[in-house]
Formats: sequence, structure tokens, C-alpha cells
Amino acid sequence: MTFDVDVVVVGGGPVGTTALALCGRAGLSAVAFEKDVDLWPTARAVHFDGETMRTLQSLGVAARFQQVTIPMRDVAILNEAEEVLVHAPTDRIGEQGWNDHISFHQPDVEQLLREVVADTPGVALRCGEMVTDVADTDDGVVVTSTDAGGALRMTRARWAIVADGARSGIRHRLGIESDKYGEDAQWLVVDGQLVGAPGYEADMIQFGRYTRPALWLRLPGDRVRMEFMLMPDDDPAEIVTPAAVERISRGALPADKFTPDRQAIYTFRGRIAREWRRGNIFLAGDAAHQAPPLFGQGLCAGIRDAANLVWKLDLVARGAADESLLDTYESERKPHATFWVETAANQAVIIQTTDPEVARGRDEYIRAHPGSSAVPEPPALGPGLHAGEHGGGGKLGPQPILADGIRLDDMVGSHFLVATERALFDDLSPALRAALEDDAETVTLLDPAKVSDLLATLGARAAVLRPDHYTLGTAGTAPELERLLLMIPSLAGAADLTAESR
Repeated sequence: MTFDVDVVVVGGGPVGTTALALCGRAGLSAVAFEKDVDLWPTARAVHFDGETMRTLQSLGVAARFQQVTIPMRDVAILNEAEEVLVHAPTDRIGEQGWNDHISFHQPDVEQLLREVVADTPGVALRCGEMVTDVADTDDGVVVTSTDAGGALRMTRARWAIVADGARSGIRHRLGIESDKYGEDAQWLVVDGQLVGAPGYEADMIQFGRYTRPALWLRLPGDRVRMEFMLMPDDDPAEIVTPAAVERISRGALPADKFTPDRQAIYTFRGRIAREWRRGNIFLAGDAAHQAPPLFGQGLCAGIRDAANLVWKLDLVARGAADESLLDTYESERKPHATFWVETAANQAVIIQTTDPEVARGRDEYIRAHPGSSAVPEPPALGPGLHAGEHGGGGKLGPQPILADGIRLDDMVGSHFLVATERALFDDLSPALRAALEDDAETVTLLDPAKVSDLLATLGARAAVLRPDHYTLGTAGTAPELERLLLMIPSLAGAADLTAESR
């Protein structure tokens, strides 16, 4: 098949546009189709983590995103009586070199992502064009789309990334079912501007009110969000009125001081697609997984999908890796996403209880174990291209900010990073050292000023990080480092490069 582009992306939301921008940065030609002509005018996602900002940093635009986002200063859990069960400061730079919790207004973020795409050579976003079919072939995909005038287009590509949302038409067309996690619950989400009223002091609050569980989020400027669980006797038409919002917010959103721009009833749900790859078609974002918003990982998980997949597509497209590398997308990402969906679903059960006795027991437990409700440590990837837990692989690597203020990734770019003490590097075979120096896929750093913080955090003498910043593995000896280096696709199989082969 002759390809029109390397990659077709289905969906022009934040996950699709991020995937498109990452393709362009990698040198892959790509086009994305978005059925809507205009940006969605209201917010859905409102939270980034440090890893997401690190991905934006890799696109060279993190500073622009800082202008439309704010660090989340603190989080809290309150009970029915407004007792503070947990309060934790969050306004700090974390291991990713960015704040761990960042709030935003989604239309601002989407506009910036589209500007990034417009400035990126080799990629294009076609709005007002709906994809009606993605057909897998032996060597690629054929994507059928129609524009606003009904004109039909056939686009041939090597791969397709399907990021068309929770109701993914392409996922349904492929017959891919999803597994359910936790219990679905109807909630009202209200976004808008709060002027002349204080709201709540903390930036994010989970209200464990058994009479009506709720969430509060402070966003950039004078924007706020509240979410309220619907109760059996609620009238869907009445519950969205200004008077009802003031009542169920317990006065936090007064009708004369809060101007909503979104009021929507939606379903908290946990879902994981049973398949994430069908031949040359890959599901990403909400098309692959949906989580209750308790830890704000929905959009973060979708951007992780794109970051995990695109560098692998790039290596395969350039012949630097075997196509079997693409099998690691689902094997690595699906368990990772499932962890967050399960954790959020379990937290939802705790927060959403409407049983006073269960809520009382929950409150007593949280008072005695305040750390139990903290945001959990991110999990490792599932099996794939890494050395596994015992080899220090599969965990998200840190990004130190160096003494001169430079973030480490800005020195490395989209490459494998080999960070090691010079003594271990010198113990490698001369052939392997020479191969590393000549390998366009790797950056080797030996300067203690650049690698000592990274290695100290990982508790290792050497480490190899992948282009998506996850650890390929860590090492304490030269033979261990050699084994890691030979896992890098561009060096894989070169056994004659090792010291043992001499």
C-alpha cells in the first residue's frame, strides 16, 4: 500500500492533538480528523499532573501552558459536618520537575494545543470532518471520512490512533467491549465564574457528605467547579437552576455571584476497553479507558497513552525497532490505566456513600489513618520494554532541575538516556562504548553535576530511561548496565559489543 501519511489520528480533543503534535516532533507525517468545526466551548478535564507537563515540555511549549494554568495549592476531605478530615499542601515542585497538581480551563489548553499543531511541520488537524470507518489491512489502515458538505475522503496510513472519546464510534465499530469497574453514579457538574464570594479556601475538596457527596475545585482566574451527586428524589430540571445550585452548594455558589457557563448531568463511570490494539489500529484516551474524576487522572492517562505510543511508532517507522515493539503499548499501558480506574472507583465508593453509619466509620478510619486517602504513588508499567520491577524498570523516572535551572529533559530530547557513573561506563567493552557514542537514539551523560541527583533518587549507579521518561532499568555493575543497553532497540542483539564476548 502507498501511504498518504504515517499516522491518522481520529479525534481532535486534547489527547488527539497531543498525539498529533508528538508525531510531528518525531518526524512522522500525520493528520487528525475532528468532527466538530469549533473548539468545545466548555471545560471537561481540569487537572494535569507533573508527568503531563513533562510531555508538554518535550513539545517545547510548557512555558506557554504555565500562562493558562495554576498550581493546585492544597487538597482536603471534609465530612457531613464540614469537619476537615484531611488537609494536605500540594504547591511544590515534584520529581517530574513540575508541580504535581495543576488546574486549568480546558478550552484554554485546547486552543494552545491547536496552535502547537499549526506550528508543527508534517501534521494537520482537519476540523469538521467525521471519520466513519477505520479498516485494518495487512500493512496499514484505510480511513474513511466525510466533510461538512458530505464529500467522501479515503486516507491511507500505516497506523491509526483512535482518540474519539468515551462514546468512541470506532471502538464500537470494531466490536471492542469494555469491562466495568465500580458502580456508575449520576452527578451534576457546574463550571463558571465566582465573583464577590469566597468559595472554599482549599483549592480542591472532596466532600464526604452522606446527604449529597460533592467536589470543589478552584481554577484559573475567578473560575471554579463544583460537582454534586444526584440523589433519588432530585428533579433533573430543577437541580440545574441557580437557586438549586446555591442550595446544594450550601451557599458556596450564590445565585447573584456565580455565573455558570456549564451545567451538565453526567455519569461517573469506570471502564477499560478489553482490547487496545486491533492490527494497525490503537485506542487511546477515553476510547480506551474512563475513570471517575477523584484523582484527576483521566486526561493525564490519555496523554500518557500518546507519549507511550508515538516514540514506538517512530522507531518502527524508521526501521530502528522491530514491529513487535508496538505490542508493548497495550501490555504496558493497560495495567497502568487500570490501576488508576480501580483506585478512583474505590475512592468513589468511600466518598459517595449515602449511608450515615458507613460514613461515620469512614470518618473514624480517616481520622486514625489520614495517609490512607492520599493520592497513591503512580504504578509501574505492565510487562513490556523494560527490565521489570527487580531490574528497576517500568517506573516513571525523575527529572532533576540542574544547578543552572535547566530541566534535564531539555538536554536529552526524545531519546534514550544513559545516565551512569564514569567508572561503570569505563568498564563497558570498548565496542559498546563506541556504539553508544555513535547511536543516534541515545544520549549518554556521565557528568556528576547532571546525573548525580537522578541516580540518587533511583538508588542506582546507572540508569537507562526511555524517550517517554520511564525507566528501562537501573544498574549497579557494568554487566548489569550492559544488559540494559542491549535492550535499547538500536543496540539490541549486538552481543559482540559486550565485555563477555571478548
